[in-house]
Amino acid sequence: MTTDHQYDLTTLAARAGEEARPAGSVALAEPIYQSTVYAFPDLETLDWAMSGEQPAAFYYRNGTPNAGTLERALAVLEGTEAALAAGSGMAAISAALLGILKAGDHVVADSRLYGVSYALLAEEFPRLGIEVTFVDACDHSEVEDAFRDTTRVLHVESLTNPLLTVPDVPALATLAHARGALLSVDNTFASPAMFRPALHGADLVTHSVSKYLSGHSNAFGGVACGRADLIAAARTRLLRLGGTISAFDAWMTMQGLKTLGLRMRAHSGNAQAVADVLVNHPRVRAVYHPGLSDHPQFHLAMDLFPHGFGGMLSADIEDAPGFVKALAGRIPLAPSLADVMTTISWPWGTSHRALPEAERRRLGITPDLLRLSIGIEDIGDLLNDFEHALNS
Repeated sequence: MTTDHQYDLTTLAARAGEEARPAGSVALAEPIYQSTVYAFPDLETLDWAMSGEQPAAFYYRNGTPNAGTLERALAVLEGTEAALAAGSGMAAISAALLGILKAGDHVVADSRLYGVSYALLAEEFPRLGIEVTFVDACDHSEVEDAFRDTTRVLHVESLTNPLLTVPDVPALATLAHARGALLSVDNTFASPAMFRPALHGADLVTHSVSKYLSGHSNAFGGVACGRADLIAAARTRLLRLGGTISAFDAWMTMQGLKTLGLRMRAHSGNAQAVADVLVNHPRVRAVYHPGLSDHPQFHLAMDLFPHGFGGMLSADIEDAPGFVKALAGRIPLAPSLADVMTTISWPWGTSHRALPEAERRRLGITPDLLRLSIGIEDIGDLLNDFEHALNS
């Protein structure tokens, strides 16, 4: 700050150091830009920033430099024109879909969605005058029969939560586009390290970044990727609804993102090994993992996911409560996924709790179904832990 005037100490404390910046070097690690507002030298520069012609930081709700870094990274990784960072995965999905939809429009969606995504479409969208039809996205005739003249979007997950079914994204993209609709794919379970839906025809790709993208259970947010016009419309809705991602969460996600490829190879290899062991154990009634030869979409999965399927699998286990208790102190029971550490979740009482009991059972989600998020630990240690629990 200039000091040609003798300022009071209170003024000096408020302003001192604001002009100090590193000279002649660039930080190798991106700083955290926690400022909620930015100053401009003149009205012309402020007007340029507000015009939206190019990304510019001016107010926290409109985005921070850290959010911009995350958006650019995810657009590159997913192979899309643009991306939008949001305060949660649900905020990203909501903004992306509401950027397209209006009252009177119709959505076709897979019935096997994550429970809160299902509730958003089944309960909240009808309140806005948007109709939704749920289908088995693996039954293409059922999907096609659900389309109407007012259908604007088909929404699916690349790997469904929690039963790991595999919709045929390329075929669904062709079907949706032939009917003048867009294909939206939640790619959270796979991550772009395993699958890139936009390269197979998807128009919108969404993620919960607290899962594999950050990978350490320490950052929260969401992202939507797609064509520039679709992301611009989603950004407008997000700004009005206030679903901003924090600078710190965006920064933390970028730290995790740098090791995504390495982590996903380890997650995938370990999950396959665990699935191969569980499927042969007498206390395990069923295992849901695309890498098992009896999976209903095994050949499609092998074609779409040549580098692996990520770390997720589910299993119907005899005496699931006893199994969870036997793992206490070894593998945590936690209602989320994709940490570097293996965790177990109970879909019946967590992710799909909001669904009516009859609907949960129809989808195959029973009280004995456990969702396993396999981490990157030594595979021998993991198998010993599971065998201990199954045999105790």
